[in-house]
Amino acid sequence: MRELGRRLAKLLRAGDLVMLTGELGAGKTTLTRGLGEGMGVRGAVTSPTFVIARVHPSLGDGPPLVHVDAYRLSGGLDEMEDLDLDVSLPDSVIVVEWGEGKVEELTEERLQVVIHRAVGDTTDEVRHVTLTGLGDRWSDAALETLTA
Repeated sequence: MRELGRRLAKLLRAGDLVMLTGELGAGKTTLTRGLGEGMGVRGAVTSPTFVIARVHPSLGDGPPLVHVDAYRLSGGLDEMEDLDLDVSLPDSVIVVEWGEGKVEELTEERLQVVIHRAVGDTTDEVRHVTLTGLGDRWSDAALETLTA
């Protein structure tokens, strides 16, 4: 998952919204950690579950990474307005864990990443990842090369 994040980071630019979906332990934060490494941002990328959002400024000339964990938020975009994601979006890459049904109104152009893993009594560490780009931004992004 971390390596996938590093590869995906090469495609991201300011204004991108990435929504991560998957059960607990699927690898959402690990993928985001790889994004942070690939984007060259400051600070350790860890789960923002209790602070809801963390901003990781770029160490170079790239955009900051805004990492949001919407797990504890029950409402839609209304509840997330305090985070000012709509203000941050044009200048940042925003990654939202558990964002389905909560942040779609931010933009019609977004990347949805769905992570499936084996659950139950298993040692299977294999993840199956589905990347779906929505909008013109993602129409020619060659997403299929990331999971090959």
